[in-house]
Amino acid sequence: MTVVLPLLLVVLSVPLVLGVGRWRPSWSGGVGALGTAGALAAFAWSVHEGPAQVSVDWIPTWHVRLALALDGLSILYGVLILGVGLLILLYARVYMPHYLEEQRRPRHDEVRLHAWILTFMAAMLLLVMARDALLLVIALDLTTVASYFLIGYDRGRVESRSAALLALIVTGSTSVVLLGGVVLLGVTYGTFALDELTDLASRVGPGPRLTAALMLLAVGALGKSAQVPFHFWLPRAMAAPTPVSAYLHSAAMVAAGVFVLQRFFPLFALEPRVLHGLAGVGLLSMGMGSLFSLGARRLKRVLAYSTIAQYGYVLVLVGLGGDGAPFYVLAHGLCKAALFLTVGAITEATGKDSLSDLGGLARSQPWLAGTSAVAAAGLGGLPLTVGFFKDELFFHALAARGPFWGAAGVLGAALTLGYTGRLWVRLFLGEPRGVGPRAPGGLVWPVGVLGAATLLGGVWLEPLSWLASAAGGEMKGHAVEVSLGYHLDARVENLLALGAWTLGAALVATRHRWEAGLVKLIHAASRVGAERVYGEVLSRADALSDALRNLEVRDLRDRVAAVLVPAGLLGLAALLFTPSEGPLFVVGPLGRADVPLLMGLLIAAGAAVAALGAGNHLHLVMVLSCVGFSLAAVFSFAAAPDVAFTAVLVETTFTLLFVALLSRLPRRSRERAQSEATRPRWRDWLYSAVAGGSAMAMTWNALSHLSEERVMTRHIALTESAHAKDVVSAIIADFRGLDTVGETSVMVVVLLGVMHLLSGERAE
Repeated sequence: MTVVLPLLLVVLSVPLVLGVGRWRPSWSGGVGALGTAGALAAFAWSVHEGPAQVSVDWIPTWHVRLALALDGLSILYGVLILGVGLLILLYARVYMPHYLEEQRRPRHDEVRLHAWILTFMAAMLLLVMARDALLLVIALDLTTVASYFLIGYDRGRVESRSAALLALIVTGSTSVVLLGGVVLLGVTYGTFALDELTDLASRVGPGPRLTAALMLLAVGALGKSAQVPFHFWLPRAMAAPTPVSAYLHSAAMVAAGVFVLQRFFPLFALEPRVLHGLAGVGLLSMGMGSLFSLGARRLKRVLAYSTIAQYGYVLVLVGLGGDGAPFYVLAHGLCKAALFLTVGAITEATGKDSLSDLGGLARSQPWLAGTSAVAAAGLGGLPLTVGFFKDELFFHALAARGPFWGAAGVLGAALTLGYTGRLWVRLFLGEPRGVGPRAPGGLVWPVGVLGAATLLGGVWLEPLSWLASAAGGEMKGHAVEVSLGYHLDARVENLLALGAWTLGAALVATRHRWEAGLVKLIHAASRVGAERVYGEVLSRADALSDALRNLEVRDLRDRVAAVLVPAGLLGLAALLFTPSEGPLFVVGPLGRADVPLLMGLLIAAGAAVAALGAGNHLHLVMVLSCVGFSLAAVFSFAAAPDVAFTAVLVETTFTLLFVALLSRLPRRSRERAQSEATRPRWRDWLYSAVAGGSAMAMTWNALSHLSEERVMTRHIALTESAHAKDVVSAIIADFRGLDTVGETSVMVVVLLGVMHLLSGERAE
C-alpha cells in the first residue's frame, strides 16, 4: 500500500483542487501544494520502508498486470517529480494572480492550471513506477494529454493553441511508434512484464524483431525528449506560463523520454547498434541545442534550447552505457527549474522577456541574482554544486571511449557554460536596462530552495552516491557503484573539466564578437529543417482535409461512402495480408435443410435490389422492410426465435419511424433525392463494389473457418465468472462493457441532438 499511496494522494488532489477552486479560487494552489507535500512525505516513507512492489491482474488474456514498483530508478525520478513539482505549485500560487491580472482574466482560470499540473504529476509517477510495458505506455500517453492542456493553457492566444497542437502531434505520433515497439515485444516474448521481457530477451538473444522493437522504442523516446529531429516542438512550447515551462520542460515531460530508454536499457544493451545510434543523435542534439541557445534572445527560448542540448548529454550517456545517466537528469532538473523560475520572476517584475531589453538587474534583484547564480553554476558544472558531479560522470563515460568522445564532451560542456554564463551575465551585470520593481518574495524563495539544493548536492555526497548507484544499477540491470567525490589530481575527468571551463569562460568573455554573427546564422538556418517540414506537411494535410470535406458535404452519398469505403479497404487488406491456414474461401455443401434458409436470403437480396427502383418514399420504406422481415425469417429457420422476434420488433418500429420522418420532408427534397437515386454516378458503383465486396468477402472468410473453439464458446464458459444470469447479459455488460458504454453514449448524444432539432430552437 505504501507504494501506491503517493500516487493516490496526487490523484485525489485533482478533484479536491477543482472542488475548492469553485468555492475559493485563491485556495486551489495551496490545496494542490498541500496534497503534493503529503505525497512527498508518503514517498519518503515508502523509500524508508525499502523496495516494494504491487501487482494485480488487469488483462490476464494478454498477460498484462497493474504492476507498480519502487526501485532505484523510480525513487530518483520520484524525488524530482514530487520535489520540484511542490516548489512549482507554491511558485504558481504567487505567479498566476499577477499573470492573470495582466491579461484581465478571472482568478478562476488559475484552478485549471493547478489541476492539470497535478494530473501531469500523477501520470509521471505512474510512468516511473510502472513495471508493465503497456501500463508504461498508457502513463506516457496521459502525460501527452496533460501537457497539451498545459501548453495550451492560454487558449485565447493563437500562439498557445498552435504550440499545444504541435507538441501533441509530435509527442503523440512518436508515442504511437513507441506503442508499436512495445506490442512487438509483447507478441515476440508473450509477456509485457518488464522483468520477464528482459529475462526472455537475454535468453533468446538479439534478432530482427528485437532490433525493430528497440528502434521503435527509441523513436518514441526521442520525440518525448525533444531530440533531433523531433526537437522543434520544445521552443514553441514556451508559449505556456512559466510554471508550466519550469515543470514540464526541465524536470518532467522531457525527462519521460530518457526515462523510457533507461527503463528498457537491459534490452537496448542486447543491440549495441541501436545504442550507438542514440549516442549519435545525442551529439547532434548537444551541438544544435547549444548553438541555438547561444544565439537566442528571448529568455525562455534560451533555456528551451539548452534543455534540448542537456538531454542530448543524457542520450549520449545512455548510448555509451554510462552509469550516471539517471543522476544527470536529477542534477539538470534542479538547476534548470531554478533558472526557469528566475526568468519568470524577472518577466513579471519588469514586463520584458528579451535579453536585448534587460541588464544590470543585480542591483534591483540581489536575492534573485545570487540564487540564480548558484543554479547557473550548477548547470555549467562548476565545483561545489551538484552539477559538477553530473559533468564528472559524463566525462568519465566519454574518456573510456577514446579521444573523439572526450573532445566532443569538452566542447559540449564548454558550450553549456557559455550559454548559461551569457544568460546570467547579460541579465544581472552591466548597465541597468529594463529595471523594474523587486520581484515578490514568493517568486524568489523557490529559486533559493533549488539553489540551496544545488549547493547541498555539491557537498553532501553520501546520499547522492547511494541514489545514483541505486538508479544506475536499476538502469543497467545489475549492481553498480557510483562514487561521487572531489579528486585533486590529474585524472582525465579533471583535465577535461578544466578544458571545458576555460573554453566556456572564453565564450562568455568574447560574446560581443560572435553573438551577432551567430544570430544571423541561426535565423538563416531556421528557414529550413524539421520545423519547416512540419509546417509544409500540416499545410498539405489541411488542404487535403478541406478537399475531402468539400467532396463529402456536397452529397450524402459521398459522406456515407467516406465511412464505408475506408472500412471496406481495411477489411480487404486484412484478408490479403493476414496469414491463414488453408484457403481463404470454402464452398460448403447445400442440403435439403438449407433450402428455406437460402430462399429467405434470396428474398432479402431481391428486396434490396428492388429498393433501387422504388418510385416514392413509401414504396422505398416498404421494400426495405421486406429485407428486415425476410432476415427475421432466416433467423427462425436457424433456430433462433428470440433473435427473430427482436428483428421483427425492430423492423416494425423503424418502418413506422421512417414513414413518419420521410413524410415530414419537404416535397422538393424528396423529389430531388428520388431523382438522384434513379441516376447513380459512376463512383456510386465503385463505392458499392468496394463496400459490398468487402462485406461479402469477410463474411465468407469467417464462415469458411468456423471451428469448435469459437469466441462464443469461451464467452459461455466465462458467463458464470462474470456473475451474469445469461451469456447475452455477460457480453453486453462485462466482456464488451466499454463498447456498450461507447455505443450508449453515442445514442444519447444523437437523441439530444434530435430533441434539440425537434424543439425548433435556433442558435444565436
